[in-house]
Amino acid sequence: MGKLTANQIKNLVEPGTYEDGEGLRLLVKPSGRKTWVLRFQLNGKRREMGLGSYPQLDLKKARAAAYENKVQILHGTDPLAKRQAEQAAQREAERRELAHLITFEKLATDYRDAHGSSWSEKWRKGWLRKLELYVFPTVGKLSADQIETKHLIKALQPIWSTKTRTADEVRGQIEHILDAARARGLRTGENPARWRGHLENLLSRHEKKKARKRLHHPALNWQDLPKLMEALRKDTSHVSVAAQLLILTGARSHMVRFACWDEFDLESGRWSLPDERMKTRQAFAIPLAPEVVSLLKNLPKIGRESPYVFPGSGRSGVMHANSIRNLLHGLDYKSITRHGFRSTFRDWAGEQTSFPREICELSLAHDERGETESAYSRSDFFEKRRELMEVWAQYATSKGGSDSEIIQNDAGTR
Repeated sequence: MGKLTANQIKNLVEPGTYEDGEGLRLLVKPSGRKTWVLRFQLNGKRREMGLGSYPQLDLKKARAAAYENKVQILHGTDPLAKRQAEQAAQREAERRELAHLITFEKLATDYRDAHGSSWSEKWRKGWLRKLELYVFPTVGKLSADQIETKHLIKALQPIWSTKTRTADEVRGQIEHILDAARARGLRTGENPARWRGHLENLLSRHEKKKARKRLHHPALNWQDLPKLMEALRKDTSHVSVAAQLLILTGARSHMVRFACWDEFDLESGRWSLPDERMKTRQAFAIPLAPEVVSLLKNLPKIGRESPYVFPGSGRSGVMHANSIRNLLHGLDYKSITRHGFRSTFRDWAGEQTSFPREICELSLAHDERGETESAYSRSDFFEKRRELMEVWAQYATSKGGSDSEIIQNDAGTR
């Protein structure tokens, strides 16, 4: 027979532990909350498990619950472990039910929205477009935990040999999306999009290796640059000026196309690009050599209403993305790319000057310093980069590269 009575329990207000007997006890907390606990011993270990709160579980129900659990104990079953297993199974069932309601398409847009704030609008659209073309037809309507290796092989194999670079980018996107789904509890187990130790055994590693080699942008040899610059100087069009600005600053194509007049301080020779204009999403300043300043000062403005240095008539408001490429093709430079001029500059700087590697890389907005080093060394070495870019401009605008040896000697003394 228990020691507690219904009225006694109802009137208990003093915090403490009140024994009913045979391991059943009532805990009264300082807040006034009352809970039932069963203490038992199994396999030499003393354990406690909560049965519920009073008054939802009154004295009669608490004794019944204690009795049921003690019967399990007599049969060698740990009621606490059993309950935890049942709760885990319930959570897993709920997870699976929720996971089935969220399709891969939804997970992809969720991932883009979560991570895409630092992406350019063009990249955001292209990122999702690749999935729409190559992945959604196969797994778009599946939930994350339904996607298996066989589905990814079906999606990737048709384009693996013909569009290997795109296929591998898509594979990486799938891997990131499924990792995010796992972090949200929408998937368990290995990621079927993982390359190392998994898909590398099912898709051609040779094709991927070849695609990586093709990633290098065809570039003009630095020895041939002065000849191209001479041809560009004879063309006074805005596109030619844009091409020269691209080459002399080491900038990316989109940085030049969307350049605004208010970004330039021609008196101090500085081109300041805000966060949203940079691939790294970090503001960056480019030093302008005297040749670049002169180029921009002599450039007539087209369209008084446009803020852009190189305006265009299309929806973007700037010159067409292929304008510089078409100009180069017209000059019979069909085997090089706009982005390749950055490689031309880097090869020249490495072979013909003694400027530190760090300065050369920073001139291309590549900060190779680690997080710790960057935290202590916050300088962007603007003036050092100015020296390098001035020597670069001198070489690029020289007559057929005849001054390269002089430039090398001058650079070596800096």
